[in-house]
Amino acid sequence: MSFGLLSVFVPTFFFVSITPGMCMTLAMTLGMTIGVKRSLWMMVGELIGVGLVAMLTAVGVATLLLNYPAAFMVFKYLGGVYLAYLGVQMWRSKGKMAIKAEGDERRASAYELASQGFVTAVANPKGWAFFVALLPPFLNPDTPLFQQLASLIAVILILEFTCLLIYATGGRTMRSVLMKSGNVRMMNRIAGTLMIGVGIWLALG
Repeated sequence: MSFGLLSVFVPTFFFVSITPGMCMTLAMTLGMTIGVKRSLWMMVGELIGVGLVAMLTAVGVATLLLNYPAAFMVFKYLGGVYLAYLGVQMWRSKGKMAIKAEGDERRASAYELASQGFVTAVANPKGWAFFVALLPPFLNPDTPLFQQLASLIAVILILEFTCLLIYATGGRTMRSVLMKSGNVRMMNRIAGTLMIGVGIWLALG
């Protein structure tokens, strides 16, 4: 990948990634409730989903899916309802992701966290639309597609991971500030409201 291409590609996709959206809100919420370290599992799933979307976009599958939005509906609604359900549980200070006032060892598994990230990334129509609009112009028809995709997707995932860490760290910092008051219920309600918002955004976006 040439320096000239990178100088345009990196700022373009960094701006897309850093802009608040479902995945970044999810990262901030989990950073607030379960910490940055455990949120890494969600990020793994999200990055796999983003990589898959980017790859399918490059080979033209996204065009078909965007022309037939019904293909997204069931996946979107189920994913949105599940995230909203988790948000309600957190709002009620229940469930595996809520902040516990006392020692409670029940925690969301790595698979559950990764699944949340993957579903949120893949079921987001706006993510597909961004890749459809932004990725093809950076592909050179005279260069092997696989080689280009490997380089571009690697850069995209690095940028996405950096932004997820920024949001998760911000959520963790928010928790540290708000927890000084000792109001665990309020923290859970803030995090739960954000999670419900992500679920509704996913289902209706």
